[in-house]
Amino acid sequence: MQMYDIIKRPIMTERSFVLNEQRNQVAFEVDTRANKIEIKNAVEKIFDVKVANVNVMNMNGKVKRTRMGMGKRKDWKKAIVTLEAGSQIKIFEE
Repeated sequence: MQMYDIIKRPIMTERSFVLNEQRNQVAFEVDTRANKIEIKNAVEKIFDVKVANVNVMNMNGKVKRTRMGMGKRKDWKKAIVTLEAGSQIKIFEE
């Protein structure tokens, strides 16, 4: 798996903005097969920062009603990456 396959997209929510400002953390949607070490290496290489810690969560897809009955969105994995002091990713700046 290549590093650009591991990191799918940053998660841009109100909570992620607060995490970035208060705790120097950034949230990403990552590949479901990726582990913490692969995520850490990918973030360090793509954004040229130092990573202190990686927390990973498996998110279950929501069950939604459709015209055909009940359907389910796909399961996905979320990683919250804590950056070392002095490191910053410019995603959230205007």
